[in-house]
Amino acid sequence: MNAARAGAGCALITGGAGFIGSHLTELLLADGWEVYALDDLSTGSQRNVAHLRDRRDYHLVVDSVLNQAVVSELVHRCDVVFHLAAAVGVRLIVEQPVHTLVTNIQGTETVLEYCNRFGRRVLVASTSEVYGDHREEKPLEETARRVYGPTTEKRWLYADSKAIDEFLALAYHQERGLDCVIVRLFNTVGPRQSGQYGMVIPRFVQNALSGTALDIHGDGMQTRSFCHVEDTVRALKDLMDDRSIKGEIFNVGSTDRITILELAERIKQLTDSQSENLFVPYDQVYGQGIEDTLHREPAIDKIGAAIGWAPTRNLEDILRDVIEHARRAPVLPEAEPVVAP
Repeated sequence: MNAARAGAGCALITGGAGFIGSHLTELLLADGWEVYALDDLSTGSQRNVAHLRDRRDYHLVVDSVLNQAVVSELVHRCDVVFHLAAAVGVRLIVEQPVHTLVTNIQGTETVLEYCNRFGRRVLVASTSEVYGDHREEKPLEETARRVYGPTTEKRWLYADSKAIDEFLALAYHQERGLDCVIVRLFNTVGPRQSGQYGMVIPRFVQNALSGTALDIHGDGMQTRSFCHVEDTVRALKDLMDDRSIKGEIFNVGSTDRITILELAERIKQLTDSQSENLFVPYDQVYGQGIEDTLHREPAIDKIGAAIGWAPTRNLEDILRDVIEHARRAPVLPEAEPVVAP
């Protein structure tokens, strides 16, 4: 592990009121950073950061990553940038394709432009979706081939947009010397994640607790690996801290795969739920149909060798944390926006 570390300073987190962004904020604040969170609250929520609003070292800016003037001001003010803002969730992607493409591509281009202009180090959050529709049950290395389905399938427009984000960051690094690192996230899960946009674990937990059916897409034999958000944000922070890492891509996720059907049964067991399983054919999902990938598991040897990172929380930990949060989380109205700077 390289010893070149950055001290605490001021960090900008785009998408900072989102699920991952809010947990990253807590980690950075605990480590002595001042944090600016930029979020338009389209998928993020002020509930995620309500407990931070009175801190003098925390600032929530309710605006869009597409607003160049705001991005310029915040990037100039901060020392490093965690670019997490993106359209997320399969439901949102298939229902709002224009929003997905514009937010992901134009938003990233804006962030990279100002990071380059002001000489700021930036971490760009990408996704395991860029690997596409892999059918073999084996870990995906960072150099694995992209395998997409039909060129007309809307599911893959998200993957394409994030792949462009990656290439933009790498191009800025190669051509203009931008100090950047890219992470491909594999199914990050934990407290505060919403099931509204199709995320499977919070969706299953909500339904199991309410006694409603668990919608399983296809036959449920597709497999996924789930990483606790606390492990994910630790990886993001440690990669940012190591200034010797530049122009590199890293997988961040768990290597412990489970079928979606087995996941549903495990959640029902942990919640003591009598909910039924409702199998939904892929051509009927969200009323429009989607294509799904059979298996998704990261190879994490590269990040382990670079910073010594590996997940510490298993699936049982994840499910218990999500279930506990769902049971005690109150349903509250959104707080009034706190707009800065």
